[in-house]
Formats: sequence, structure tokens, C-alpha cells
Amino acid sequence: MCTVIVSFDPDSTVPLLLVGVRDEYLQRPWRFPGAYWPDRPGVLGGQDLRAGGTWLAVDPAQPSVSCVLNGFGPMAGADGRRSRGDLPLGAPLTDPVHYDPFHLVRATALGVHLWSWDGRDLDGQELSAGLHVVTNMGLDGTRERDAPELAVTDIRQRLEFFRPRLAATRPEPGDGPVDAAWAEWLPLLTGAGLARADARALLVRREFGENEIWGSSSVSLVALRRDGVRYDFAAVPAAEDRFEWVRVA
Repeated sequence: MCTVIVSFDPDSTVPLLLVGVRDEYLQRPWRFPGAYWPDRPGVLGGQDLRAGGTWLAVDPAQPSVSCVLNGFGPMAGADGRRSRGDLPLGAPLTDPVHYDPFHLVRATALGVHLWSWDGRDLDGQELSAGLHVVTNMGLDGTRERDAPELAVTDIRQRLEFFRPRLAATRPEPGDGPVDAAWAEWLPLLTGAGLARADARALLVRREFGENEIWGSSSVSLVALRRDGVRYDFAAVPAAEDRFEWVRVA
């Protein structure tokens, strides 16, 4: 269950903060953020090696960020089905029936837009100033239709635990090391001391049999100013306190 945290403050020197936690089967291959798409020169993102797209893309030239989460609902038919990993790269939303359910965030320092597709209807909205948390159940976990009961329970507990803690303070990342730039949030974003099996956990891990392990694979930290971007990235380590952050942009 991926989680995206958005903080929008138009009066801040860093109006847009976005945190993306990607949850996936850990055996699914991917590579660290880079410029992998010739038709989108300069766009940076981690690449899913199975479908070729990405879960989160940053365009430093704009500057802007886009990210996608899986949603709940009827899946697309096999005929003409497209990868949701194309959506952060700017694929149009004119024909969503070819995609499995999703939630798509596209943001600049001037504003944030969220689209949600449940296999039936496509809804779009501008996000107001403030803190927002997008999960597989949409904005602030309000789209429970089609969601499994376990997902509803876990997402509710995650929001109850993390939302007030994130809202209590707000970083304004500049230059310098990641632990200084994101100091107010970093202890929360690297686990907050919760075990990965905890229902409240932001960083999760579940084992299904001997070979299927599903969990949080990476954390992306994106800060947009009106004239620039900061993009930090880390794979989620097996040891819960050993993050190795890379400054991407």
C-alpha cells in the first residue's frame, strides 16, 4: 500500500513538499532514479524494469513532480491495457479505461492536482494548502469502495498515527545533507520506530510463503521551489535504521 505525503504552503520559500513511499513485491526489478526516457529528456525517476515506466517522476526544468499509486476497483481489460507507470511521465488521461485503478498526483510549486480512477469514474481535484496524505484509498483514505477490509484497517491506523505528527512541523529543505534538510520529518519517514509488521507502519513488509515478499522498496523526498527542485532518494534497507540517501537533483 503506497503512501504519498503532500504539503502545500504557497507562502513558504519551498511551497511544495512531496514524500513518496513505494510498496511493491520486492522481487520486482527496478533501478535507481535517472533519465531513462528519451522522449522526456531531463525527467528523472526510478524505473520499473518490468514495464519500463516509473512510480514517481521529477522534471527539474519545470520544476514539477508526478507520482502514481495503485487504486482499488475493476481492472482494465487485457485488450489495450497500459502500464500505470506511464502516467507520471505525462501520459494523457483522456482514456483511463485502459488503466487499472490509480491515484495520480501532479504538482508544481504553484499547486497540486489529484486524479482518482476506480475502473468506473475518473475524478479530479485541486488540493488546498495544507497537509494531505494519499493512499491506495485516495485522499486521506476516504475511498473505501472495493478496498479489502485489511487494507481499510491498516490505512486508517497509518493515517491516525502519522498525520498529526507530520502536521505538527514542516521542513523547508535547502542545500546540505538530507538529515539537515528534512530534519523535522526524517525520523517519521524512516519508520518512526515502528516495526514493519505494525498495522500503523509507513514502511511495511509482509511475507507470503517462502519467495513472495511484499513491502516498502524506496522513499523519495521532493521539495519544489518556484525556481528549483531538491530530490532525495533511498532504497528501504533490510536493516531498519541504515538508510543510504542519494541526492538526485
